[in-house]
Amino acid sequence: MKKWWNWILGIALFCLLFIAIPLTFSGDEKEKLKPMFDNYIQKFNKTYKDNPEEYEARFKYFVASVREIELLNSESRGPEQHRARYGLTKLSDMSKAEYRDVHLSDEKPHKRKHRQNKNYNKKKNNTSNVFDIDDAENDNSSGNSPHNNIYIIIRKKRATLPLKVDWRDKGVVGPVRDQGLCGACWAFSTVGVMESMAAMSTGKLQPLSVQEAIDCAGLGNSGCEGGDICLLLDWLMMTDTPVLADKEYPLKLRDGVCRANTTATGVRVDSFTCNDFVDTEDKILEMIATHGPVTVAVNALTWQNYLGGVIQYHCR
Repeated sequence: MKKWWNWILGIALFCLLFIAIPLTFSGDEKEKLKPMFDNYIQKFNKTYKDNPEEYEARFKYFVASVREIELLNSESRGPEQHRARYGLTKLSDMSKAEYRDVHLSDEKPHKRKHRQNKNYNKKKNNTSNVFDIDDAENDNSSGNSPHNNIYIIIRKKRATLPLKVDWRDKGVVGPVRDQGLCGACWAFSTVGVMESMAAMSTGKLQPLSVQEAIDCAGLGNSGCEGGDICLLLDWLMMTDTPVLADKEYPLKLRDGVCRANTTATGVRVDSFTCNDFVDTEDKILEMIATHGPVTVAVNALTWQNYLGGVIQYHCR
């Protein structure tokens, strides 16, 4: 993302997959980092060790990442077993500009609510209906940010919600996929939601085609060059395009010729919601508990060196 927005749409799936090395080094002198950098190059199979110019440029970005990792870990809050942890990832030798351009999107999701007409004429073939989230209104009446005491506020406002909901335990959330150098997190996350909603409806979790969305989605979406979650859903509804199974339209991680088939069997979108939940994050919990998994668009700049845990106060 070139603009940073805390937005919520409707299942929480990640657009990036990291292989990580935990970091404990705290030295300030750059030369002390050279052995660590050489080990990093070997660990992540980097190819620039014999290219002096690129080596020095990447080392500069690596040093910046080390300093950022130390800062973010020092700012991380919450129970130790749950707090956010930062360390070296395969992306730690990138500049911030390169990381943004390659892995993030510059689009702000189009906030709106979209209800499908009750007279919607469903196809006769086998379909699953997803994104029927009519109760998720954009209500910012809670006032101040709940971040200062989020657990107390949530319990007061949503006392009837269960203490824990993990849709993975119910078998309706698929594995995280690695988008590589294809900037299509908007497609990965949206299709992930569709997989979960279809699984909740049919009792069967089936991988769906992200590549179909990359190749075919119109309305300003640009495949691996970026796109918009809400516009993808708009396009799926407007064209009544079913998302095919991944095995029928496998992932290539590059832009290709569209092979969508509007008469094929697949998963269709009946309705969806795009809302801003900044300062009303308790409603995200309510949606997850009562409706199902959600997709989010967030400020992911600090995820360049993210290892795991819950990001809270220092999400910048």
